[in-house]
Amino acid sequence: MPTRSALFSQRSLILALLMLLACGFLATSLLSYFASRSAIRDGIINTELPLTSDTVYSEIQKDLIRPVLIASMMAQDTFLRDWVLAGEQDTQRITRFLGEVMGKQDTFTSFFVSDRSLTYYQAKGVLKHVEPDNWRDAWYFRLRERKVPYEINVDLDMANQDSLTVFINHRVLDYQQRFIGATGVGLSVDAVVKLIDTYQRRYQRSVFFTDAKGKVLLTGSDGGPRGLRVGQPLHDNPELDALLVQQPVPTQGSHEYKDSKGHSHFLNVRHLPELDWYLLVDKRETGALDRIRHSLYLNLAICAMITLVVLSLLHGMLRRHQASIEALATLDSLTGLPNRRSFDLLAVQALHEAQRDCPPLVALLIDLDHFKALNDTHGHLAGDEVLRQFANVLQSSLRQSDILCRWGGEEFIVLLRETEGRQAIDVAEKIRRRTEHLTFSYDEQPLRLTTSIGLSGLQPDDTLHALLTRADRALYRAKQSGRNRVCSETPGFAYE
Repeated sequence: MPTRSALFSQRSLILALLMLLACGFLATSLLSYFASRSAIRDGIINTELPLTSDTVYSEIQKDLIRPVLIASMMAQDTFLRDWVLAGEQDTQRITRFLGEVMGKQDTFTSFFVSDRSLTYYQAKGVLKHVEPDNWRDAWYFRLRERKVPYEINVDLDMANQDSLTVFINHRVLDYQQRFIGATGVGLSVDAVVKLIDTYQRRYQRSVFFTDAKGKVLLTGSDGGPRGLRVGQPLHDNPELDALLVQQPVPTQGSHEYKDSKGHSHFLNVRHLPELDWYLLVDKRETGALDRIRHSLYLNLAICAMITLVVLSLLHGMLRRHQASIEALATLDSLTGLPNRRSFDLLAVQALHEAQRDCPPLVALLIDLDHFKALNDTHGHLAGDEVLRQFANVLQSSLRQSDILCRWGGEEFIVLLRETEGRQAIDVAEKIRRRTEHLTFSYDEQPLRLTTSIGLSGLQPDDTLHALLTRADRALYRAKQSGRNRVCSETPGFAYE
């Protein structure tokens, strides 16, 4: 049986190997994860977000900047300027012009406001007269005073049941570059929001637009980061405070910040000079890392399975090795019989049972006669082969419950359980006769041997040493009496 220290040593070894395997697999998986994470972050910051921003910008040029060009062409149209300078005769001509712009350019509305008459013309006819004190008309008087060629604002469109509309308001100048009115087109805010929603679904990013003061101008139907809505400044999102220390809009390029839940976000900012707007594209890091995170979990699961398989194989090898060591420690390598160490353990148990339950117990000490002469004559290999064959004779002559071991050299010892003195003598005689009549063989040479046996029965209060000492004296007497015989040293029972 393995000692407690040996078992502890084995468990410590297995635990150490488990820790080494687990740490190795964990370190490899984490290094791979963080390397992939770093590569993805670099790709997002340096390639993915700028590329998305460029692509959205191209879409903006097609979907939002195109109306700016339409408004610019309307302001430069000679028909419009000549009609105004001619005194705004025949209102149907201007409404037809505006209607053709709407139909051919597919805009939500088109308009012209004359600075001379302050009349607001629309494709459906004269809409109203603008007034400086009317909040609805503040845009016109603001544009008249400004020196920029156009402005973009989100306002209510009276011509379309006050639908929220993105207006491109362009100044109209005469041939001497004097202000004579404002013209332009409008897009439905719902249509623009749908465009932004399309961008966000297509690119899996948050897309929104601000002016130079950081006020959100356009965003998707769900709002920008943290639900920022149109009209709110970026400062209303406290998570962006670190990026807005020196100016109302983050500088152009890529930035990184964390939200209230600790998730990293990447933000790319691009200025749109045609609109004087800023395009902001926001991407949450977690979504980009889901795939490699799942790969990490899969790698860890595979590593755990491999660790368990390796440990089970290692445990099996250790058990087999332990069994082999135990066999080497308790069995005689030549005959395969229990050795003296094993006998001590088995004999103590048998002696304890005999003293507790009082069944008879007899010890036989067996020695091969003239074995040294056989070794000297035929060699030690022949002696080894004779010992193996004699061990087979002993095993076949005893019961399964009897204890047999090689005591050393050519001596063997047997404990016969629950065997009386006469029965023990019969067993010893059977072994002696079978050995006497058996022809041992080695290298096709017949070899003959006899055996001497000393016998002793267990007495009350006997120790194992006392029992074996009497058996040894009986064996000595058998040797001195001419060998090839059985002698007993049991008190009250003599046999020679």
